[in-house]
Amino acid sequence: MNPTLRSITEQFHYWHQAAVPGALHSGEPHVLLGCGTSYYLAQSVAAALNVAGVHALAVPGSEWLGRPDAYLPAGTHPRVIAFSRSGESTETVEAARRSQELGLHVTALTCEAGSALTRHADTVLYTQTHPEEGIVMTSSASLMMLTGLRLAGLPYGDPEISAAEALLRQMHSTCGDVIAGRSHFVFLGAGELYGVAQEGALKLQEMSLTYTQAYHPMEYRHGPVSLVDERTVVVMLAHPDSATEDARLVDELRAKGARVIGFGVGADLTLDVQGTAMNRAVTVLPALQVLGECVAQAKGLDTTAPRWLTKVVTLA
Repeated sequence: MNPTLRSITEQFHYWHQAAVPGALHSGEPHVLLGCGTSYYLAQSVAAALNVAGVHALAVPGSEWLGRPDAYLPAGTHPRVIAFSRSGESTETVEAARRSQELGLHVTALTCEAGSALTRHADTVLYTQTHPEEGIVMTSSASLMMLTGLRLAGLPYGDPEISAAEALLRQMHSTCGDVIAGRSHFVFLGAGELYGVAQEGALKLQEMSLTYTQAYHPMEYRHGPVSLVDERTVVVMLAHPDSATEDARLVDELRAKGARVIGFGVGADLTLDVQGTAMNRAVTVLPALQVLGECVAQAKGLDTTAPRWLTKVVTLA
């Protein structure tokens, strides 16, 4: 077992120790910042906060640094939550610093205590991740998602953690036949699950150097479906509010030649997942991570050294 796979399969110990912040309440708007995986996590957390009655918007760190007026009207004074595993990503750190200069309250959500981001934050939410995690964000992504969703009031304890571990093991042991011979992967998720779909696509892309896409399920019909053929795998993250529509789309995509991995919906590989969309957003993440590892192994690739990537993206 390589270090990437260990950091995926052994992450649940750290879930039990993750920070449990109090839920936010309605009031000022919140801007959630991040880059790459951290931005996708922020998207799911922002959606959950909105559902919980807290106005929230996810923005890439570089965009908030360079053009905040494109996302909120001038004169708006949001609270800022910055997601960064390392706490050293240049755009996120600079966006946090600039936010403080503008008098905005900044919360850092990170896996590195004492990082640059924490020095530009009024509040720090720290969560320890697996020590063997390498370039690819695995355990840290799940932990940051879990901590962020707790800000939206997510109750997540031992039974839910056990369900996530069981889902991971099911994916790891059963996905081989579905992914065999496939070279195009599509991840679909709505609402709180859209950011997770994007993260699943990114994870598989960087781990296995495979062409991936991510969409809202119903949007996929509007053009992108033209690429579906016998080389496609679709990962459907079914939303409890639209289970019927998601199931109908699964049938359509299978008829066009795709194999489908269905979380919470019948498919070529069906993975049972229960609870709210917010709950599912955390529960499915380790299974999506191990899917990327399985595709990489099938292609003979080493996920401890993904092409062109570094553990921390810093800009001069």
